[in-house]
Amino acid sequence: MSKLGKEVLAGFVPVLLIFLMFLGVNVIPIVLAGVILFSLLYLTRMRGNLGVASSERKARSRAPAYLTFDDIGGQDRAKRELVEALDFLIKHEEISKFGIRPLKGILLTGPPGTGKTLMAKAAAHYTNSAFVSASGSEFVEMYVGVGASRVRDLFKEARSRAAKDGKDSAIIFIDEIDVIGGKREGGQQREYDQTLNQLLTEMDGIHTADTPRILMVAATNRKEMLDSALLRPGRFDRHIDVDLPDKKGRLHILQLHARNKPVAPEANLERVAGETFGFSGAQLESVMNEAAIYAMRDARTEVDQQHFSLAIDKVMMGEKTDREATMEERKRVALHELGHAIAAERVKPGSVSMVSLSPRGQALGYVRHNPQQDQYLYTRTELEQQIMIALGGAVAEEMFYGGRSTGSRNDFEQALHLVRTMMDSGLTSLGIIDRQMVTQEELMKENSSILDGLHGSTRTMLDQERHVFEQSLDILIREEVLTGDQFRLLLADAGVPMTSV
Repeated sequence: MSKLGKEVLAGFVPVLLIFLMFLGVNVIPIVLAGVILFSLLYLTRMRGNLGVASSERKARSRAPAYLTFDDIGGQDRAKRELVEALDFLIKHEEISKFGIRPLKGILLTGPPGTGKTLMAKAAAHYTNSAFVSASGSEFVEMYVGVGASRVRDLFKEARSRAAKDGKDSAIIFIDEIDVIGGKREGGQQREYDQTLNQLLTEMDGIHTADTPRILMVAATNRKEMLDSALLRPGRFDRHIDVDLPDKKGRLHILQLHARNKPVAPEANLERVAGETFGFSGAQLESVMNEAAIYAMRDARTEVDQQHFSLAIDKVMMGEKTDREATMEERKRVALHELGHAIAAERVKPGSVSMVSLSPRGQALGYVRHNPQQDQYLYTRTELEQQIMIALGGAVAEEMFYGGRSTGSRNDFEQALHLVRTMMDSGLTSLGIIDRQMVTQEELMKENSSILDGLHGSTRTMLDQERHVFEQSLDILIREEVLTGDQFRLLLADAGVPMTSV
């Protein structure tokens, strides 16, 4: 019915009832009949909508495009663990001789973009299983009981699809399972709890000796939010961390995405892997894609190293902006970035990859650092060095302008985060502490002591290099971008000692 028809009906029905009441007609039976008829029509329409939603979900649950574990880079350890778990599904007769109970569920955890969904799709091909997938958000509706009903339909669909395709096993994949698998709270019964209870019941009903065998695979980046009943053995038996790739893994991912791109022979993907510490697989794919876009913009036939460098900057900080800064602002930004760069080269020689005044995202300028190697453990000295590098920009502004600007906001956030890491790791004078057992005043006192001391050390270090700022300022403003090698040549010409502090 059209919107105009609904409005006319809504206005006509009350007038008709009032007119009948005026004539002395008993309208109560008419009203009750109308309510019953409206309810039946509403329920029929809701059933139709649920059927459409179910059909749409089934269409999305079709077997994924051909994907193998060899097409997934940077997750060798996670792939080995997953393949071992999947072998329990394939070699069920062999493992039964040892009395091993096949796994019912596998939980993939890790940061976004690390390949959890890809690994689930590859698992379906590895085991030659029927594949049914859903997202956690698909189970959450405003209508009570819909989520639980969809869980039942999901398991029913997995069994029927395996039987239809003539396969002995089926994999059910639920992405973002934290949406329905969150910790249950006391008090009123929530729709989320009903959905989770139904999922637990269905997983308990999985009999690994039956055919088709069902394996539940789920993914989340918030494992700490999941209910303990879902995580116990017998449901999700194996938890596999799909973490950010190391340098070797990043190189593998870059090589996979470079297969369909004309990469120049002189381009060094290993160097790109070294400059992308902390990148996820999705970010690395974006780097390769953006580099190809830059090559196309330049009307080049191959993607060279410069395009990769620009792509890394874009993924990290965003596209270049058209902000027109005044000359005074450009001078302040240049001094600020030189403060970061000089501090970095003093405490970690060779670590600067680029110094730029080109606005990107919310930044008016930036220094890109080139980590020497992947590092996951840090000493107090190394954390203090990172704090000094973060404070270098603000200290440089104080040296030449007598005060700071709002451009140091992100630097201070980084410094405060590093101080919190030191406290939580027992690397401060407070020793090994529990934040709940220490007063806010003690924490603030220690925080101020660390930052004030490192601020003074950074000021002393940069004061000794004031002539470097003066000689490099005009060059940086004119060139706008200095590579790490160019910057180190300027430091060498100015006579900066390249020794660690």
